[in-house]
Amino acid sequence: MAKKAAAGTPATALLTAQKVEHTLHPYEVAPDAPNYGALVAQALGIAPEQVFKTLIVGVDGSLVVAVVPVTGDLDLKALAQAAGGKRAALADRAAAERSSGYVRGGISPLGQRKRLPTVIDDSVTVLTRMYVSAGRRGLQVGLAPGDLIRLTEAVTAPIRT
Repeated sequence: MAKKAAAGTPATALLTAQKVEHTLHPYEVAPDAPNYGALVAQALGIAPEQVFKTLIVGVDGSLVVAVVPVTGDLDLKALAQAAGGKRAALADRAAAERSSGYVRGGISPLGQRKRLPTVIDDSVTVLTRMYVSAGRRGLQVGLAPGDLIRLTEAVTAPIRT
């Protein structure tokens, strides 16, 4: 059952402060489970195409946030191009956690410690609702894609394989 109360993360605090309509969805899935994203969608009873993962990526030496559906993988070359760079590689865990202020498996595109350029896969443009990490493991937030794009000042591009 979706909850409206704040969960006490920087992501949910931002959504509340900006008066963005959202719902919180707790779930229980082992963080190291294979096919984690599909299991999260199943646990929440929603289509996997609506669940997005947040990845921190180095593009030409600068960090960028990539938000892609759990049904696909990140196309690093496409992300580099969308971010105006030439080369991209996943950031190491410590750099991602330090920059975002979140732990791996709970990195949200919202309320990050350091605001980074954000690219969201363009598949989001056909959705009315999407789900991303709410800033801790075991908690997703459902919101309108336009709100996420606005709050993160993101661009959309085809960045999934």
